[in-house]
Parts: sequence; C-alpha cells; structure tokens
Amino acid sequence: MLSINYQKTTKEIIKFIKASVAKTGLKKLIIGLSGGVDSSTITYLATNALGKNNILMALLPYGNLNTESVSDAQLVIDRLSIPAKNIFKIDIKKTVDQIASFENKMDKIRKGNIIARVRMIYLFDLAKKHRALVCGTENRTEYLLGYYTRFGDEASDIEPIKHLYKTQVWQLAKYLGIPEKIINKKPTAGLWSGQTDEDELGFSYKEADKVLHLYFDKKLSRKEIINRGIEVKTVKKVLSWLKKNKFKHSVPYSLDK
Repeated sequence: MLSINYQKTTKEIIKFIKASVAKTGLKKLIIGLSGGVDSSTITYLATNALGKNNILMALLPYGNLNTESVSDAQLVIDRLSIPAKNIFKIDIKKTVDQIASFENKMDKIRKGNIIARVRMIYLFDLAKKHRALVCGTENRTEYLLGYYTRFGDEASDIEPIKHLYKTQVWQLAKYLGIPEKIINKKPTAGLWSGQTDEDELGFSYKEADKVLHLYFDKKLSRKEIINRGIEVKTVKKVLSWLKKNKFKHSVPYSLDK
C-alpha cells in the first residue's frame, strides 16, 4: 500500500538536496545524527548529493542516556568515511540541566522538550559557524501526528524526507544499505530513559501509516477506515493524536490585515 520506487525516490531526494543548498549560495549541510533510521538515511542521501567533505555531523548526547545512539551514529560515520574534522560531539547534559534547574520537580516531557531545543541551538550555531544549512530529519508520519518538539527537532532549513511515511523510510534505508542494526532497533528520540516512540504514541508506525494514508491520501472517514479492517481503538488513537496536535500546524497565529 505504501511501497515506493526506491531508485526514483533516491534520485528525487538527491536532486532536491543539491538544488536546495545551491540556491542559498552555501555548500554544506549539518545533520544531527542520532543513530536512528531517519537521520542515518538522510546522511547517506546527503553524502551522495554533496560529497562527504560537505557533510557535517553533530552528535549531541545527553550524558549517558541512550549511549547506543552514539555508537550507531559512529557506525554510519565510519561506513561513509566522513572526515573526523567534520564531526562535532557535544554532551548537552550540563546545558540542559542548568536550564532545567530552575524547577525542582520537572516532568520528563518538559525536560525532553528542553533537550530537543538545546540540540536545536547547537545545530544552528554550528551551522552559522561553518556556513552550512541545518538538515532536518522529520518524516511524514511524525509531521502529521505532530510528534515533534516545536522549535526543537522540528526546526531546520531543509527537510529531505518529510514527504515519506516512516514505513517508507525503512524501505528506503534497506535499499541504501543502512546497517540492519539501525533499521531494526526501536525508534526513540532519546529524551528519557527507556523512551520509545511507539510506546509513547500507543500504536506502531506501521499501524499509524495505514490510518494516515487512508485519512489524508485516500480522504476516507473514520468509519470508512474502520471498515477497511483496522482496529477501532487504533483508528481512534491515531486520529486523537491528529486532533490534539493540530494546532502545531497552524501557529503562530497572527492578526493579518
């Protein structure tokens, strides 16, 4: 249902990256490489488009939280032979903790948002220093669900895979030869211990993509989607995420005249 033409999609994205960077007069991209499938796939595509010397990698761990992401990111760097001078590893724990220290008992979602926004600050500062564009890693599933931190992981200059559903990103990753370890691991934003995307969402990306495809691309109603054999509770959960995060696609509101 959501299969893609791998070769065509790859060529389109590479062309898009080249054109987007060229129109700015810049030559480089900086990517926040988390070791996940989205940022890894984009790193492969961007390296193909611009060459390894024009790709900057930012590894921004929060202390010892999710150390696997750093080793997986290094795996991608090694596979693509990204030059060591293009790698920037910054532990953001001290910065985050200093910001979060104004309140003794901050819930994990608020602190997670601070982590995402601190990463954004470092990315854009490095981009300014090295005359690069910040390359986002958002996919269509996350965008439609509003599953992102505003002015955090949502902030970027270019979004190469925002038109692809998560399941399509996995397909493309396999085609590009992304390490199986990265493709098969549970997606996580690494914002708190044990956090996974699908546990937080309450459904799998595979389930979400089926509902989102039918709702947005096929323009089916809730009832029509359920009649396609998708569980009622899954449809309700997915559409509930759409409803509660709809405002993210509309703000900032302004008094237009």
